[in-house]
Amino acid sequence: MARTVAIGIQDFDKLIEGKYFYIDKTSFIKEWWESGDDVTLITRPRRFGKTLNMSMLDYFFSVNHADKGSLFEGLEIWNDEKYRELQGTYPVIYLSFANIKERNYKSIRKTMCQLIAKLYHKNDFLLESGLLGELDKRYFRRVSEEMDDSDAALSLYQLSDFLYRYYGKKVIILLDEYDTPMQEAYINGFWDELAAFTRSLFNSTFKTNPYLERGIMTGITRVSKESIFSDLNNLEVVTTTSDKYATAFGFAEEEVFAALDECGYGEEKEKVKRWYDGFTFGKHTDIYNPWSIINFIDKGKYDVYWANSSSNGLVNKLVRESGYRTKETFENLIEGQCIYTPIDEQVVYNYLDNNESAIWSLLLASGYLKVISYERQELIGDEEAKYELQITNNEVRIMFLEMIRGWFNGAKAEYNDFIKSLLAGRLKEMNAYMNNVALRTFSYFDTGKGPCGAEPEKFYHGFVLGLIVELRRDYVITSNRESGYGRYDIVIEPKNPDEHDAIIIEFKVHDEDDEASLRDTVQAALAQIEEKKYAENLVERGIARDRIRSYGFAFEGKKVLIGQGL
Repeated sequence: MARTVAIGIQDFDKLIEGKYFYIDKTSFIKEWWESGDDVTLITRPRRFGKTLNMSMLDYFFSVNHADKGSLFEGLEIWNDEKYRELQGTYPVIYLSFANIKERNYKSIRKTMCQLIAKLYHKNDFLLESGLLGELDKRYFRRVSEEMDDSDAALSLYQLSDFLYRYYGKKVIILLDEYDTPMQEAYINGFWDELAAFTRSLFNSTFKTNPYLERGIMTGITRVSKESIFSDLNNLEVVTTTSDKYATAFGFAEEEVFAALDECGYGEEKEKVKRWYDGFTFGKHTDIYNPWSIINFIDKGKYDVYWANSSSNGLVNKLVRESGYRTKETFENLIEGQCIYTPIDEQVVYNYLDNNESAIWSLLLASGYLKVISYERQELIGDEEAKYELQITNNEVRIMFLEMIRGWFNGAKAEYNDFIKSLLAGRLKEMNAYMNNVALRTFSYFDTGKGPCGAEPEKFYHGFVLGLIVELRRDYVITSNRESGYGRYDIVIEPKNPDEHDAIIIEFKVHDEDDEASLRDTVQAALAQIEEKKYAENLVERGIARDRIRSYGFAFEGKKVLIGQGL
């Protein structure tokens, strides 16, 4: 009889006691413990079982759960007598930053301090233990959501000391989703403040803590050492390209197929593979996201489960505000192509705005891209690994397409009407609809550096991606490619040229030093299409010249004027 699939349970005790569907990952306990590593940082995408595994470690090691050995009966770890004796024998400090998503530094700092204060409250029996001196008690009582930076920095260090005195054993510290506040800080513009606060906390907790037995941190990204892990040279970092713990998070294909058989979906294996397979950790391929598989088994239908449950705010910001080269590469990825790029797994948030390879590194760490292959290239005086990357699977591709549609939600009706009028060649309607689209969406692409507070380049490359979403069934959309004697902005090529026209679009920003009016800018764009012979590639592929239309788009602030070539 198939086990009940319960959605969203991240507490190990509740999952096992309820006899809900569970794939045994307890071998991770032994693998981690026998590694002997002082402090381990494990990065995996969201919804890959990080929190459940951390809960499992807590129930296994914590003295507070010494009576919970029965949870592990029948699981792999319980086959080893040595580990049966180890269960419930260590003081454990367990906290999670997963829900810390406030939008300003003051609120995030306060929430972090609240979590630590709750740990102290949970252990307030220490105040009556007779092991704390008066100064220790005063410090203990100062720990609160309003504590100053120096008290906050030492809070986990001091709690480790107090627990060590009481139990006579060093502590295990488990910190889940350590980087969630980091991402919010980057998105909302208070990175430097939070990095300084976190650096002090982590240094005293994991580096200069003589009462620490072992520590584990989990997260999505490996934030650069210089940002928050300075001087933490005892850190073992396990990323998505590492072989270590490769099968401890996520479901292997044999585990997924066995679950499908158990739950009556054995005939769906190949389609499930197309939708949800694709994650790679180290040399281990065919890893599946647990959230998607569990939801599919529960509901019996294909949908975007994982990607829609993940926090996509950072990815959305990076792609939306990126320059044309990044958007052009992103177009290729959406169309199923691979990209080749160096990867730096130390995410330096300060560089994300102007470093294209940092963006692909983050998308890889977050699970939106997968490694197809990599090779080392000999460089002068150095070596660099070049990775071949691709969108992970069908679920992620659909998520990206929906994300792009979301960019134009504020002008969805006008956007759809513009596309219809573009395909039909109705120039007057094109102008009316496009001005409404630009007016309502420019601020969404705005980073404050362009004319009138907007960057037309970022808008129109977002617009290109929008065209891919809406027209990809009947057209091939390309942008910024060589043709004739130059590089065009957009070519919309029909898959069936007997039924649809081809369209060339050139964008130009009005420059009063070069053109007297916006109309002159339109003419300059159209002249460039002719002079650079952008239509030549289309003609060579058999499209008649009278079935090729050209348009010049001129931008001035948030105004757009469109003209058609002869």
